[in-house]
Amino acid sequence: MEGYILEWLNLLGRWVHLVTGIAWIGASFYFVWLDNSLRAPKEAADAELGVGGEVWSVHGGGFYHAQKYKVAPPELPQTLHWFKWEAYTTWITGMFLLCLMYWYQAEIYLIDPSVLALSKPVAVLLGMLTLIVGWIVYDQLCKSKIGEEENKLSLAMLAFTSIAAFVLCQVFGGRGAYLHYGAMLGTIMVANVFFVIMPGQRDLVAAKAEGRAPDPSHGIRAKQRSVHNTFFTLPVLFVMISNHYSMTWGHEYNWLILIALSVAGALIRVYFVQRHHDKETPIPLVVAAVLIMGVAAAIVPKPAAPVAVDSSVNASELFARVQVAMHERCTVCHANAPAQPGFSAPPKGIVLETADDIVQHAETIHQQVVVTKAMPIGNLTQMTDEERDLIAQWYQTGAKSE
Repeated sequence: MEGYILEWLNLLGRWVHLVTGIAWIGASFYFVWLDNSLRAPKEAADAELGVGGEVWSVHGGGFYHAQKYKVAPPELPQTLHWFKWEAYTTWITGMFLLCLMYWYQAEIYLIDPSVLALSKPVAVLLGMLTLIVGWIVYDQLCKSKIGEEENKLSLAMLAFTSIAAFVLCQVFGGRGAYLHYGAMLGTIMVANVFFVIMPGQRDLVAAKAEGRAPDPSHGIRAKQRSVHNTFFTLPVLFVMISNHYSMTWGHEYNWLILIALSVAGALIRVYFVQRHHDKETPIPLVVAAVLIMGVAAAIVPKPAAPVAVDSSVNASELFARVQVAMHERCTVCHANAPAQPGFSAPPKGIVLETADDIVQHAETIHQQVVVTKAMPIGNLTQMTDEERDLIAQWYQTGAKSE
């Protein structure tokens, strides 16, 4: 029953997280486009009122005319729309999922004894510290002299995130490391909204309401953090889907793959932002493509080293041993009714209970168990090297059941 409840909580949490994430990223992308597409107002009267830029657009059968003031309008409008709950709800639901899967079930998804033997409380504490330290380091970099020059700040953030990716992959299992890296970036993004963007906007509104001159520095800081957020989005989205692709987080150099694909994602976003400025150059897109293709080429699965085949064991006996190993190490999760707490259904719908099931999924078993060793996840069931060699021998000899 626990697994069934967890499954429903996971489903609903992911659904809300996806919906609110789309709303937040969509709003972010739109306003970055809007800000970079503004042109000087054509009407002198608008300029005199403090309008700094305007843009015309057409969508859904209608024309829209958006204007941005240099600091604030002469008078506050009756209705003023704020954009914050998309960000807050995305983070809240993301934290709910992180707690539900990676902290509550840390022994499955976060801890990998072959990487580092951690107790559950220590692993969860390190996960929490990742989010806190990530925000503190980023925020202090932005407030430092380095933060005054975007190129230097970008290099500093590249160095910091690279170190974070490496350290996380030396502490947690690959899947947990990737998700905590993404959670760190997501926390930085929402903290930018909560601690910098929203307070600045509140002060601008309060200044107009109180009749004092608004402080333009709030707008400058808010725009800087907003632009940073848009560059973080594609790396975060990659991490969100990475758990489905063990070829990345399960690789020996998973930290390097994470860095390369994060940089590629950021560069793709740089390209599209530059297009808004009419300063389009294909260089970021080309570099991103080279990085992605380079990673794809570098992690092409290498044929597993052949193992010695015991000719005295016939095919039926060999398969019987494989079936025992599957039963002891894999069907705890990959069964119609999984025995592993937290699972109400077999992962990816793969069932390995019968001889036909095992033969049908021979290619996947060999790839995940022998080549990448990504399964069992975190080696939760303590599969031995001898058992992996046994599966390799069975696969080499045709993966037959008799």
